[in-house]
Parts: sequence; C-alpha cells; structure tokens
Amino acid sequence: MKKYRTMKWVLASTLLLSIVTACSNQGSNKDQPSTTQPPSGNAGTEAAAPDPFGKYHETVTVNQVIGYNPPEDSRIPKGMTPDKNAYLKDLKETMNIDVKFKWMVPSNQYEQKFSLAMASGDLPDLLELDPKNFEKLKQQDMLADLSEAFEQYASPALKKYMESDGGFSMKTFNSDGKQLGIPVFEDPFLSTQLLWIRKDWLNNLNLQAPRTIDELEKVAEAFVNNDPDKNGENDTYGVALQKTLFFWGFDVRGFFNGFGAYPSVGDAQSAWIKDSDGKLIPGLIQPEVKTALGKLQSWYEKGIINKEFALKDENKVVEDITSGKVGISYGEWWYPNWPLNLNVDKDPKAEWIAVQIPGFDGPGKSLVPKIRAGKVYAVKKGFKHPDAIIKMMNYYIEIGNKKYMDQKKPEDGYVYNWYNPRVYNPAQIETIYTEVNRALDGNQTEITLEDENYVKVTEVFKATKDFLTGNTETYSKGVNWGHYYSRAAKEGGWGMTRNIKESQAFVNNEFFGLPTSTQVEKGGQLDKLMQESFTKIIMGGDLAEFDKFVASWKTLGGDEITKEVNGWYSKQPK
Repeated sequence: MKKYRTMKWVLASTLLLSIVTACSNQGSNKDQPSTTQPPSGNAGTEAAAPDPFGKYHETVTVNQVIGYNPPEDSRIPKGMTPDKNAYLKDLKETMNIDVKFKWMVPSNQYEQKFSLAMASGDLPDLLELDPKNFEKLKQQDMLADLSEAFEQYASPALKKYMESDGGFSMKTFNSDGKQLGIPVFEDPFLSTQLLWIRKDWLNNLNLQAPRTIDELEKVAEAFVNNDPDKNGENDTYGVALQKTLFFWGFDVRGFFNGFGAYPSVGDAQSAWIKDSDGKLIPGLIQPEVKTALGKLQSWYEKGIINKEFALKDENKVVEDITSGKVGISYGEWWYPNWPLNLNVDKDPKAEWIAVQIPGFDGPGKSLVPKIRAGKVYAVKKGFKHPDAIIKMMNYYIEIGNKKYMDQKKPEDGYVYNWYNPRVYNPAQIETIYTEVNRALDGNQTEITLEDENYVKVTEVFKATKDFLTGNTETYSKGVNWGHYYSRAAKEGGWGMTRNIKESQAFVNNEFFGLPTSTQVEKGGQLDKLMQESFTKIIMGGDLAEFDKFVASWKTLGGDEITKEVNGWYSKQPK
C-alpha cells in the first residue's frame, strides 16, 4: 500500500481487497482500511455524555487540505475527487461532521502548496504534519492542545493504539503538559528495504536471484540488453528510480544500504548511526555514500537506471512497472499490493519475488528506525471542536470491526487514502500475518478473530485462498496475489521482513527525536543541496563533487546539527 505521500514516514494501510500506496505517506504505509461504515453512536449533547461515536446536533465543519494521487483501485468510479469520497458522506451522516477542502492538489504539488500556506498562516483546521513542520508550528504557538479532547473522546481502540509503545510516541508530541499532536506510529520494521525482482525475467534469461551487488549488476544489465520479456524489442531497463532520491518508494535507500551506507530514512530525513566512540554521526556524509554514488553513476551510463529518471516522479515510475518496462525495484513489504499487482494483472506471465538487499559479499543490511512515527495529526489553535478530529480517528478505526464487513465497496466511491486522519494498529501487519497463517495451517474456512482487526485479516485470508486456488470470481489475480504476497506469504513482503528481523540483518537509525532547531531552520536548504549534488553526480558529474558537498553541508549547518543531535543522544537512556 502506498502511502502514502500522506504517509511520508510511514506507512501502511488496508482497503477492502483494493489496490494500494504507505503508508503514506505519506506513503507511508501502507495497510488499507476496509470499505465499511461505522456506527453513528448515540445522538445526544456532547457535554452531557462524551461519546466517541456520538452525533453532533449541529453540523461541525472541519477544513482540510490534501495532496493526492489517483485512486489505487480500478473499481473506483471515474471522475472521483477527494471531496466526493464516500467516507466523508458517511462521516456526515453518522457524526454530522462535514469535511470541506480549502484546496486539493496532486501529491507532487503538495509540499510547495503547504509551505506557502504555513508562511501565510492560512492553515486548515486539521493538520497532517511531518516532524519538521510540527516543530515549526509548535514554536509559533499555532497548535491546539488536544489533551482534554483525547481523554474524553478517544475510543478504547484509539487509546490502546497510543499506549501500545508505553506512551512513548504520544510523549514525543507533548509539550509542557499539552498534547499537541496524535502520532501515527507502526512497527519499525515496516521500513525494511527489500529488493523486488521479476522472477519470470530471471527464468527467461537462465539467471538466479542476486545476492551481491556484482550479481545484481549482471542481472540488471541483462534486463537492459537481453530482451528479458522475449518480445523481440529493446524496450526494458534494469532498476526503477524516481527523481526524489530519498523518498517513500522507488528510491535508492536500499541501494545505498547494500554498500553499508545509511544516508537517509526517506523523505530527505537524514539517518544517524553510531561510531566506534559511541557518538552519532550523519550517515549522509560517510565515505560509503561516495562509493555508492560512483556505482549509480556507472549504472546511469549503462542504462541500468532510466536516462530520464531525474524527470520521473513516483507516478511515472509506477507506469513503467505496470507496463513491464522495468524488472527491479528497491522498496518495502507493501509493493505487491501496489504497484506490482497492476503489472500482474496487465501481464499474466509476470511473477515478482522479494529478496534481501544485495551487499558486497552477500545480502546487505537494511536501515531500520528504532521508532517509526510516520506523521502526526494536529489541530490549528483556535478551532472550536478538536474533539471532532478525535472522533474522525475513531471512525476510521471502527470500520475494521466484524459487524461492518462488506457494507460498502470501492465501486461505491470509498477511497481510503483520501481520508484523513488515518490511525492504524501498530501491530496490525504482524496480526494479519499470524492469524492468516494460523488459519491456513489449521485448514480453517473462516477467521475467528473478533476485534477491530477482523476485516483486514478476513480480507487477506479470502484473497490468499482465492489466489492459491486460482479463483478470480470476486477480485482479479493481481488483487488477490497482492494481498497474499505482501502480508501472508512466508517468502513474501512481510514474511521476508520477519526473516530479516529474526536474523538481525539490519542497522538502526539511532536518532528518533523531533527535529533540532538547526534542522528546522536549515534542513530544507541542506536537503536541496544533497538532492542537487547527488543527482548531478549520478548523471555524469565529477565524483569529487561529493567531497565539496560534504564540506558545504558541514559549513551550512551540518556541524551544528551534529552537535544538537549528540546533545539529545547524551540524554537518552543507554
């Protein structure tokens, strides 16, 4: 699933057997919600008896903004836009909460549009923020205190989710006793990088799945030059890459990790690793990054990565994957659910597998955060009904219960990734994997789980059974395979991720605090410097430009950020 740009740090989210994004994002996640309708709750005055699902007597209007991608499910009616999302219609009918969009833009325009809104102070009531923007608005005293609203109106499930890590993530967004944000956090291993590769192309060329960088390069060159799809045309390339080098998907995080380089956790957030002296150093400026850039430059020259990658956003890369132009992509567990499933439906011969990222002498180690607190939802200070935002979170969670199964369908206009605020069960992916495999191993005909995870587990179980039996009466092969291979297959997305976790084939990002003051002030400038410098090198620039980049990065604020990060680290329990 996608994430979501809305799941920038995150993500994963489920929709009733629908095609995903991740969350996100963003995406980041990338588990989809069920397309069902929650209960309306008991109508009544809120002051008399706070009800997590109570319906307001008078309409409460909530202003939002959104950067969105096209619907991920082909069953969504044509011409849909976020303001027509059926989830919002149900929200109005059940809780009398009316969502209005101040503006709607394509996801690739969102960051610039939101930056202008912040600069002008023209903010929506509901704020979906990354840590850097959260810190900016906190410093400007622009955020409402959600303490009372959460305490009174959070549903038992929402409270359980927020307490599942001992309350750590909630404390991160608490300032002087005021709860200024509700975080979306998940299993940190959802960030694990895998290598996705077309096995049918490997078979066509009598090749094995690569375990090392050298083996990967040979495979990728063969995918460029040896007609891997056997269509008699020179129309394929090796490795997918979009223009934002460190992002939520189709980027180079996993590639760098294979070189023992850990420059970023995605979305231009720098990674911090521990050196031999026990201090944190920025992965972005280490020598291994230069080595990896040199290899990317070589791959660009050979056509392994597309010559036009610097012009491709994530949607353009997805088009290449779907149409069968590229056979390898680094990414997380959710790729089968989107976009690999689109390729499987378009090409019945397509077969994708996941392998551990290649390294120098064998499989490499992926970067994994200690905490995956993707995004945070906040409320503009002065908004009269912060409780409505909490209720909107309750609504999203509640649709996962068994009694709401099969009430609404994508073809009725339910688009999960256009609904905010979305909060997930941090352990949902593991719950799905465990429960589905328990049912399969026990030859069960149905899922017996009864809690808010029922819908997601049941969807994956049904899709798995249908895929394994070749049943496409309800959903296509790609949809069924995507759900199965992302979440339930022991050799699939989450299954491979679990193996990496158990074998400890990972490196931790040691910094998990809010952005430091210099990161807030100068982070954007440093991110732009990195993106421009690295892209220039990849496209044939002098590799010595990396050394100039490092010097500039340190001078323009990097050294100060390093001091601040280590100041934070010195206060953490060891």
